[in-house]
Amino acid sequence: MTVAKIKNMEDFAAVSGISRPTLSKYFNDPNSVRATTKLRIEAALKQHDYRPNVYAINQNRRQTRTIGLVVPNLTDPFFAGIARTLEGLILRAGFTPVLLSSHDGPDQELDNLESLRAIKPAGVLLAPLGRASDLAGVAAFAQDCPTVLFDSNLDGIGDAFFGSDNRQSVGLIVDYLCRSGEPPVFFEMKTPINPNAYKRRSAYIAAMEQLGHDPQLVQVEGDGWGFEEIGFRGGSKALTDRQFKTNTVLCSNDRLAIGLLSAAFEKGLRVGRGAGSALRIAGHDDHPFSKFTCPSLTTISQDYDSISTRSVETVLALIERGERAQSREAALFSGTLVLRGSA
Repeated sequence: MTVAKIKNMEDFAAVSGISRPTLSKYFNDPNSVRATTKLRIEAALKQHDYRPNVYAINQNRRQTRTIGLVVPNLTDPFFAGIARTLEGLILRAGFTPVLLSSHDGPDQELDNLESLRAIKPAGVLLAPLGRASDLAGVAAFAQDCPTVLFDSNLDGIGDAFFGSDNRQSVGLIVDYLCRSGEPPVFFEMKTPINPNAYKRRSAYIAAMEQLGHDPQLVQVEGDGWGFEEIGFRGGSKALTDRQFKTNTVLCSNDRLAIGLLSAAFEKGLRVGRGAGSALRIAGHDDHPFSKFTCPSLTTISQDYDSISTRSVETVLALIERGERAQSREAALFSGTLVLRGSA
């Protein structure tokens, strides 16, 4: 029975009879010591109920067994869901995830990266803010630490980027909307904050022209990540001013669509596919709330299982090789049409 509380690795080395260097080697990589030594250490850990301070240990190393994970805003269920998937994959790989939220601000995004730099992570998975990001600051961090971007791309920054194929997914939903009713108007922010929004705008224009229809953009004022409010206020004005020239609206993302659905309700307009409906509204992303709107939202589901898996596999490969990528890897994954009541 242990009488005195074990405060650090020196105390544990003394009571276990195992040298400090051997313990350090084990905690860095359990398989780096002989099998018999590994069994001795694990038995001693159990006997003395000792849990090392991993962060303190890692301050003396060039690299830790942690992987940083930075997302724009954890209050958004969309990013919370992605983060949960990534955390699970990181833990299964034997690393510790350190999850940080940028709270929609470029200064906080840089502060998060500097906080990670201080604990010397083995690698970082970053969903950048996009247009609002401090590109020079993010690039400087990515030069020093293996960094894989996901969701939003910053051209030339990081070792890899994995995201959705917006051209494929927007083309898919535009084709469906045109086949099932009037061609859609595209509802978006005039100056989008997320790089995906620009790609979706271009994909919408290309898809409409390919199908022989004139693209129609309804662009609303707004800045930041408060998409629901921007969709509601901009949508209310657009409905009042009769800016929608067809009865079908494709929104740049689901959160804008949720705001537009609310604006339509306040105007007394019925949304849906059935008889008596005044509008059809569709979105993109399959936000966790989209299945619970009234009516439920027709949208595109991004393949975030594949995006998450590829992102984690890539950062782990960089860590294992111990050297940076010779060329920047990038891959886009196809979306899936999700039909619900709104369109």
